[in-house]
Amino acid sequence: MLHVNPKMLARLTELKADLLQRRAQAEAEGWIGEIEGIDLTLTFLRAKRDETQRRAQRPAVHLGIPARRHPQESK
Repeated sequence: MLHVNPKMLARLTELKADLLQRRAQAEAEGWIGEIEGIDLTLTFLRAKRDETQRRAQRPAVHLGIPARRHPQESK
């Protein structure tokens, strides 16, 4: 699954504003199929934005670097 970098939240806000403008134009023109497509895209965008905000609030977990195993010597 692809994750959005939290630094890109402002870009998601710009995309949302653009989609809302396109939706208003589609409503004015009576483009029903376009409205449905934009609504679906807005739903996914909002979900991705919410997920990114949640991930940004969680602290990162440092798992460390695993140690390399050395083969045991034959006895």
